[in-house]
Amino acid sequence: MFSLPPLDEVLAGAHVVSLPMRVKFRGVQAREVMVFKGPAGWGEFGPFLEYDDDESAKWLASALEAGWLGQPARVRDWVPVNATVPAVAPAQVPAVLAAFDAVHTVKIKVAEAGQSLSEDAARVGAVRHLLPEAKIRVDANGGWDVEQAVSALRMLSVFGLEYAEQPVASIAELAAVRVALRGTVLIAADESVRKATDPLAVARAGAADLLVVKAAPLGGVRRALEIVAEAGLPAVVSSALDSSVGISAGLALAAALPELPYACGLGTVSLMAADIADPSLVAVAGGMEVREVVADPGLLAQCAAPADRREWWLQRLRRCYALL
Repeated sequence: MFSLPPLDEVLAGAHVVSLPMRVKFRGVQAREVMVFKGPAGWGEFGPFLEYDDDESAKWLASALEAGWLGQPARVRDWVPVNATVPAVAPAQVPAVLAAFDAVHTVKIKVAEAGQSLSEDAARVGAVRHLLPEAKIRVDANGGWDVEQAVSALRMLSVFGLEYAEQPVASIAELAAVRVALRGTVLIAADESVRKATDPLAVARAGAADLLVVKAAPLGGVRRALEIVAEAGLPAVVSSALDSSVGISAGLALAAALPELPYACGLGTVSLMAADIADPSLVAVAGGMEVREVVADPGLLAQCAAPADRREWWLQRLRRCYALL
């Protein structure tokens, strides 16, 4: 970990914004994040509201790395990006996909609380109907048990799945699903990496075919690169419903990985109705050029969160800084 900047310096440049969503995503209709500018660039501190301080401190470490240390050298200047379809009705799928440019890969949310497998199948089927040549991956966010996951993935495999992301919650369950499917559907670990006390446990257990890595929850781009190298598994870089500032950290991670065999989940700004950068960091022609992102003062003011929410985030920042 690099030397932390003074807390007063971080607080002085902090902005808290609320970004409305075009469609509900992960139960969120407006995304709150904090951003600040350091000598090396802009950083984003955006752990979800329910995350505790211990988990959130890693997100702060990532933001401070971006703002005060800068990102590591890159090995590529362009990164392929997938489209993302939330747990919407099939009739909404065309409108969601229309927000993305030159779609070649789609991640589809499944196993949403209160929804059925038939609804999942209808959503995946709607994507396949619209994009017969696209690669399709599904993300359950740990919403199934082993039996449900095996049954669901066998059914959904008829649409041709690139992989299934976090179909079950625990590492032991991931391993069981992977054994049961016998390679017919590849298994990707997300929460079992970024929310685990030991992010390498999933690799040691042989519980996944690939890892989904996110810079902020893992403590920054450099720490994420170390985890991928130590795990020895292919990696997909994804985001955590970030603004363009947060997406730029994920883009820096994707640009620095020695190998990048999969399209990255960095296109979620397209799901937002507002952003704090102009131009926004969104995919064009199916990917993103690696570039610096600067928050726009006018957009920061336009999207500013109410005073009570700003104070809530400032207090959270103070607590998480103390843990670093």
